[in-house]
Order: sequence, then C-alpha cells, then structure tokens
Amino acid sequence: MDTAERPNTAQRPARPAGTMFNIGLGGVIVLGIAFTAYMFMTSWGGASWVFGSAVSIGVGGLALLRERWVAPTAVVGLAVTAGAITVSLLAGDDLPREPAPVTALALSVLVGSAIRTLPAGAAIGIAGGGMAVTALAWSGGLHAVAGLATLAMTAALLLGPALRGIDRGRRAETPGPQGAWGAPPRS
Repeated sequence: MDTAERPNTAQRPARPAGTMFNIGLGGVIVLGIAFTAYMFMTSWGGASWVFGSAVSIGVGGLALLRERWVAPTAVVGLAVTAGAITVSLLAGDDLPREPAPVTALALSVLVGSAIRTLPAGAAIGIAGGGMAVTALAWSGGLHAVAGLATLAMTAALLLGPALRGIDRGRRAETPGPQGAWGAPPRS
C-alpha cells in the first residue's frame, strides 16, 4: 500500500462523540443481526438466515470502517447491497428479501457519511447510487423491507447534507492558527 493511500490517523483529532456513535452503531449492528437471524430461523427455517446475516455483517463492518475510507466503503457497500437484492430477487421464495434491516441501516450510514464528507461530485454520485439501490429494492413489489430501506435512505439523504452544512459553518467560524502565512499575527 502506497503511503498516499494509507489513512493518516495521526492528524485526525480525537472525536469522543464519533467514537461513542461507532460503539453504539456496532452494538445495534450485532444485536440487529442476531435478532434478524433468530427471526429467520423461527419463521423461514433452515439456513435462510445465513445469506442475509453475511450481507449484514459485511455492510455493517464497512459502516464501522467508514471514517478511514469514506468513498471506497460507500461504493463497496452500495455494490454489495445491490448484489444481495439481486440475488434475493432471483432466488424468489427461497431467500428472504434484501436489504435486511441492519443492511439498510448500515448502508444509510455509509451514504450519509459520504454525503457529509466527500467533495460535491462524489457525494452526489454516492447519493444517486443510494437512490438506485433503494429503487432496486422496490423492483420486487411492495413489501416492508423496501419500505424500511426507503426510510433509512431518506434519513441519509436528509441528514448527510444537513451535517455537511453544519461542518462547513464550524470550519468558517474557526480562526486559523496564529503565525500562519495566511493569518499573520496581529499586534
């Protein structure tokens, strides 16, 4: 891995709120996967829970890694979710519908984070991908899974730009360091 590709964790300030959010998100992902797997085991039976759980683990793991690699995790999350939806549609009644609730939540976190932090062009592309994946979920007809995915994606599409604006406002209000070439010291 080239040093230009490696994330620079030394220059990133400590964010206790972000750390607590990730701990909470990790807990929700683990409990959500366990609950969904249990529900599939008791209602569908057999190994119907394995595919959805694997997808949820993958996309949930990407959501927890999003701060280090925002664009790649969002793109891979979109691709994995679109693939899972396609597989569940092709399998018909042999597999539960995708995206599972945890997958929808994790994907919305990935998309919202990308909208918040990436440059405008990339953010628009990720947002468009999120809408396309959500539309793909509806292609199998009306069902609750697509409704939940739409709700989660709508939250990402609303909160991502809102947090982006808040961040922009904070950066504008923060004074530059004294002695920097752009902001010479005032006497």
